Amino acid sequence: MSKKNKKSVHTSGKRKMSIARATIKEGTGNIKINKKSLEIIYPELAREKIREPLILAENVSKKVNIDVKVKGGGVMSQAEAARNAIAKGLVDYTGDKSLKEKYLKYDRHLLVADVRRTEPQKPCRSSARAGKQTSKR
Repeated sequence: MSKKNKKSVHTSGKRKMSIARATIKEGTGNIKINKKSLEIIYPELAREKIREPLILAENVSKKVNIDVKVKGGGVMSQAEAARNAIAKGLVDYTGDKSLKEKYLKYDRHLLVADVRRTEPQKPCRSSARAGKQTSKR
């Protein structure tokens, strides 16, 4: 018995507090986000955000199975982290420079993670930026 050498790619994407890990394998076009089909992801705006790199990749996305695990953050930041991981994974899987250029031209955040994070709260303060309240007369 001979085993087929199937290619698989593991990538990660980040947005705010969300971290997504994507695995891309040869397959039939199944996309799962946290073991749920992409078709049942709600809200619809989040589903369309995740679908953007697949639409731009056209026929490549129909030849691969994508499994994404996302944790942390809110619904939209999870969607953007998943989209980032999927786009990076498709570029790595295909090795296609024109696909990378297409992603960069459409939206740079498909391939480049947004590094902005919330500032930590300071001790004895109500928030990160708040100062002590005074009444100067």
